[in-house]
Amino acid sequence: MKKEEFLNKLEENGLFLNKKQIEQLDNYASFLKEYNQKINLTAIDEYEEVLDKHFYDSLIGFFEIDKKASLADVGTGAGFPGVVLKICFPELKVSLIEPLKKRCIFLEELINKLGLKDIEVINQRSEDIVKEHIKYDYVTARAVSNLRILIEICGGLVRKGGYFIALKGANGINELLEADKAIKTMGFSLKETKEAAIFDGSKRVIIYLHKDKDSPKAFPRKYSIIKQKPL
Repeated sequence: MKKEEFLNKLEENGLFLNKKQIEQLDNYASFLKEYNQKINLTAIDEYEEVLDKHFYDSLIGFFEIDKKASLADVGTGAGFPGVVLKICFPELKVSLIEPLKKRCIFLEELINKLGLKDIEVINQRSEDIVKEHIKYDYVTARAVSNLRILIEICGGLVRKGGYFIALKGANGINELLEADKAIKTMGFSLKETKEAAIFDGSKRVIIYLHKDKDSPKAFPRKYSIIKQKPL
C-alpha cells in the first residue's frame, strides 16, 4: 500500500492525520525495520507492507471508539495495534501488555523515540494484571490466541460497560461460535462483528464484546489450565 493510498483510506473513515502524526508513523516503520535486525519482532518490515499489514490493520476496528478512553493492548508484540492507536488518537490512554522482556525494551525505546505521552509498557501476563484490579474502557488483542482463551485472559481487565475488541483472521466467526460459554461466563455479550478486507484480499474479522457484568473472581485461571481446558 502506497502512503497516499493509506492516508486516503484513513480519511474515508474520518481520520485525518497531521504532519507530526505522519512523521511518527514513518519513524515507527523505520525504527521497526532497524530493530528487527537485532531481534525478531515481525516478518513484515518493508515500508509499504507495514502501512497495510500493520498500521492500517491496527486501525480498522477502532475508528468509532471513544478517543479519550483507556485501552490495554494484550500481547502487543511490536506495538500493534496499541502504538498505532496512540499515534493516531493522541488523547487515548494506552497500556501495552507484553510478557517478553526484549519486546518491552523495544517498545520503551520506540515510545521515547516518538515522544509519546500517556502510554506505558507493562512486562507481565494479562492474567496476572487482573489480580491488581486494574480496569480499562477497551481491551484488545491482535493475533494472540484462540478467542475462548483470549476472553478468559483478557476479560477481567475490561471495566463493566467497557468492550473487548478481538482482531481475528478469516476463522474469526467460527471461533466466535465456539466461544459462547466463555463469553457468558466472563460477563460479556456480543455487540457486533465486522468484516474488513485487508492486504491482498485477506479478511479481518473484528469482534466487539460488551462487558455487562464483572467477571467471576475465580477467573482467570492459571494459563496452563486455560490452555488445556478453555471455557
